[in-house]
Amino acid sequence: MRNPWLLRFPARPDARLRLLCLPGAGSTAAMYRSWSRELPDDVEVCAVQLPGRAGRLRETPFTAMEPLADALAEVLAAELDRPAVLFGHSLGSLIGYEVACRLRDAGADGEVRELMVAAHRAPRLGSAGLAYHRLPTEQLMTVMAGLGGTPADVLARPELVRLAEPAMRADFEVDYTYRHRDRPPLALPVSVFGGTGDTTVSEAELAQWRTHTTGEFTLRMLRGDHFFHEGPSGAELLSLIGARLLESV
Repeated sequence: MRNPWLLRFPARPDARLRLLCLPGAGSTAAMYRSWSRELPDDVEVCAVQLPGRAGRLRETPFTAMEPLADALAEVLAAELDRPAVLFGHSLGSLIGYEVACRLRDAGADGEVRELMVAAHRAPRLGSAGLAYHRLPTEQLMTVMAGLGGTPADVLARPELVRLAEPAMRADFEVDYTYRHRDRPPLALPVSVFGGTGDTTVSEAELAQWRTHTTGEFTLRMLRGDHFFHEGPSGAELLSLIGARLLESV
């Protein structure tokens, strides 16, 4: 039976490594649909589809990190029959960290080779403090347009906004209410990527991810805004990720 939490772009049963991708606030698994074309053929791109969007539109979205990370850690533990790397963008970075901690604490992280994160401050700094989930619809859509990443044709169509808005609000609430719990650092390598023009997070805040690992740490700043992976730096990002993945298998 198909797992509603994961979309494979495409399924590669013989892949040597899985890249488990977590979307940012308001985004769907589809943001990773094209990645397998740019990554090594023996990598299976598995993108998480959170409840409340796309094929899971009728499900209630999570509004708090703890139950979300608990549920997702259980799902992803079943995908660790081969080496795997976690990648998260924006809110997905926090989710990825929380899942990695849970897998480690459960002794289920033996095949997790690395945590890759992008466009979010380090967990120890807590919430980004952006109460977007409380904004009236028109203001929230203005924020989404300013951040980029949401297709203009979606924002321009009230019927599509009505469908997407609950998940957007839920994701921003997850981020806003996030509180970091002190725990031992991960032993995994942690690779961090940021956009030089991203107004939501500074390079100094990205650098604080270093405190969450005793393993190798790298920080790369690429040209672009919060969604630098969709702009001119997208190819460079995937090249850097691909090189790291080849080192993991």
